[in-house]
Amino acid sequence: MHGYAHFWLDPKFWVAVSFVLFFVLFGRKVIGALMGALDKRAEGIRAQLDEAAKLRAEAEAMLKAAEAERAAAMKEAEEMLTRAKAEAERVAAAAQAEAEAAAERRERMAMDRIAAAEAGAIAEVRQAAADIATAATRTLLAETIDAATDATLIEKGTGELGKALRAA
Repeated sequence: MHGYAHFWLDPKFWVAVSFVLFFVLFGRKVIGALMGALDKRAEGIRAQLDEAAKLRAEAEAMLKAAEAERAAAMKEAEEMLTRAKAEAERVAAAAQAEAEAAAERRERMAMDRIAAAEAGAIAEVRQAAADIATAATRTLLAETIDAATDATLIEKGTGELGKALRAA
């Protein structure tokens, strides 16, 4: 090997010195740049973690809200079902009452028809009896009354007509 009298004459020494100087002069900048990049990267990761935590909190809040809405919807559905059952019972009761009222009306109408038929039959019987009585009276009067009796009855009837008109 080469033996140099002084170590500063050795090229390896100057390479080492230049290497140290290079890192002293430019190492701070390179290390600063590397540290800045690492800090920036760490800050980005921290921001992403914060965003993820925020999104998770929002998702949990949305889940709780969705569960509350679901519970409210279930409660509302149960209330609607209860109201629908009550309405169905009310409609059924109203329909039954209407059917009973209709049956009563039909029965009453049938009774009225029967009463009207009875009244018509009674009127027909009375009319027939009156017709028979009138015919019998005519026949009897025709057989028993002569002209002289007829004139007496007419005079007597006209005399009573004035009294009857005054009384009315």
